[in-house]
Amino acid sequence: MFAQVARRGRVAPPSRRKMPPEMLDDRKAAILRAIVAEYIDTAQPVGSGYLARSAGVEVSPATIRNEMAALEREGYLVQPHTSAGRVPTEKGYRFFVDTLSTPGQLGPAQRQQVKQFFAHAHGEIEQMLTETSHLLSKLTDHTAVVVAPHHDRATVRSVQLVPLGGRVALLVLVLSDGAVEKRTVDLPVDVGDERVSAAAAHLAGHLVGRTLEGASRSAAPATGDAATDELVSAALGAVRGAREEDSDHLFVGGAARMAHSFEAVQTVRRVLELLEQQLVIVSLMHDVLDRGMSVAIGSETGLEPLAECAVVVAPYTLEGERAGTIGILGPTRMNYSQALAAVATVSQRLGKTLAEG
Repeated sequence: MFAQVARRGRVAPPSRRKMPPEMLDDRKAAILRAIVAEYIDTAQPVGSGYLARSAGVEVSPATIRNEMAALEREGYLVQPHTSAGRVPTEKGYRFFVDTLSTPGQLGPAQRQQVKQFFAHAHGEIEQMLTETSHLLSKLTDHTAVVVAPHHDRATVRSVQLVPLGGRVALLVLVLSDGAVEKRTVDLPVDVGDERVSAAAAHLAGHLVGRTLEGASRSAAPATGDAATDELVSAALGAVRGAREEDSDHLFVGGAARMAHSFEAVQTVRRVLELLEQQLVIVSLMHDVLDRGMSVAIGSETGLEPLAECAVVVAPYTLEGERAGTIGILGPTRMNYSQALAAVATVSQRLGKTLAEG
């Protein structure tokens, strides 16, 4: 699936490392930042008249026009129409993001919203990540994505083996990261509830405290009862199956917000279609982080359907190691300062909540 998208949708591979921002003199930099900030706020081309009245741009309109023309020649701005003001290019947004003086902060109401959310965030990890994606979408008014952690390093907290009748039982593993793995086990013989309970107790003694990776590789010591040992062996086979199926799962919140982010229906359709391709989005988020970036703009994503989009990402950690990734996907004309603040805050609280179990 990813290869097909790569052939059809990939653009020229972006640089593997984040490059330092190009140097502009103070006046050009101030004008460019003012244009980007105003365009993000209004979605209207910005003219020299507005800039002449802006704080931090204290020169004549004629000088501003000359500097805007120079910025256009250098690829930072574009003029949609002859009589219109300018709008930022991808290069202009990149300069703006790379020269943000502070990462931004969430407002008091948003901070309280995050605090209340994680104070009540309990239950299975899948539900928590689903709700986290919706929280992040509400904070930013953009589509949010959360990549679930791999469970290999999570330890087994409890084991249950529940008979379902006949020759089937349900194996339930509760992991330290909040995940609950459920697998059916075909019973080798028509065993009674007592033998199932004995197998469950033996499994718990063998698996609790082990990582899922270690549990999948281990063989339990014999109990002395052949039927119980056969049942324990079948359950361990289900544990190995759970690990083999463990992969990056994507949770998407606020996908409908894409309709408000772009005027072109075709752009919305293409982005929504891409969101349905889980492997592509997960690979994109990993790739952005691996390049040492927190923001990818337009062609920097390497995906042609996202040419008019920006992605803001951050990892969340467990025990000091990257467990998963969260991010937002929106138009290049997004409030980057707010987006960075929201992603950073939620990723930190999510990692802390998962660590606390």
